[in-house]
Amino acid sequence: MGLTVVREAVAPVVQRGADRAWSLADLDWRQVRPELLTDEDRSAVRFVTFIEDHIPGYLTWLLRTAPVDGSDLPTARVAVHREYVRFFIAWAYDEERHAAALTRYQEAAAVDTPDALRLSLAEAGRAHFDRPCPDLLGTFTYTMLQEKATQLFYQRFRAVTREPVLRRLLTLLARDEARHFGLYSQLVEAYVRRDPKAAAPHLKDVLRTFRMPLAETLPRYRRWSLDVADHCGYDHTEAYGALERLLRRYTDSRGGDGVDDLATFVTSLRALP
Repeated sequence: MGLTVVREAVAPVVQRGADRAWSLADLDWRQVRPELLTDEDRSAVRFVTFIEDHIPGYLTWLLRTAPVDGSDLPTARVAVHREYVRFFIAWAYDEERHAAALTRYQEAAAVDTPDALRLSLAEAGRAHFDRPCPDLLGTFTYTMLQEKATQLFYQRFRAVTREPVLRRLLTLLARDEARHFGLYSQLVEAYVRRDPKAAAPHLKDVLRTFRMPLAETLPRYRRWSLDVADHCGYDHTEAYGALERLLRRYTDSRGGDGVDDLATFVTSLRALP
């Protein structure tokens, strides 16, 4: 990807994040009403706090995919990677705020005690995070799908919970995730338009191996995630629709050109139980 393309994609997203930034002080924690939380609400909050809190692992993984140190790297490539890193740092700040807000919410709603909560987060946070995405396109495709899935989760969770401060927090979280998704989607689409035949195998590889973050490391993840999804009326495979729409948009404008079968492949994945 050319430096100009990447710079013009990243800069507006980083600026929007700064323009629309919120802080924990924007929420009135004294208005939390724990009596309105169901057991399912509490479980969902605990679950997603573990996911959001794994920032060091996620950021380390992203930085490995776009290295900026080493004399063996071409200067032009480092320049492009540095643009990505600017977004990764801004993204990590957003996600750290999400984790801090969810942690604060658990304390305010008496979901867990401060020390016990931090110890459990530290225990889960020790697990190494990695995904089989050895290239930037694979990384961006994975993060595009994951950010869309998380956005959808927050929106669905907000629709079922009655606790007002949690509803406000979920709105803020979903808004941030939508912004993150927007950049990753833009980058994936740029790769597809640049060389669709070369891009298609990378996209398929991600789809074949896609798992939400911590699916392999968080204890009881499968059962817990299914319970949370059932409570919220949520299915992470709905996020595949974002990639399907991107590909359909491209094939409609270019008459296929190497990715028309991939759009059909995405559709078939969404139909799986």
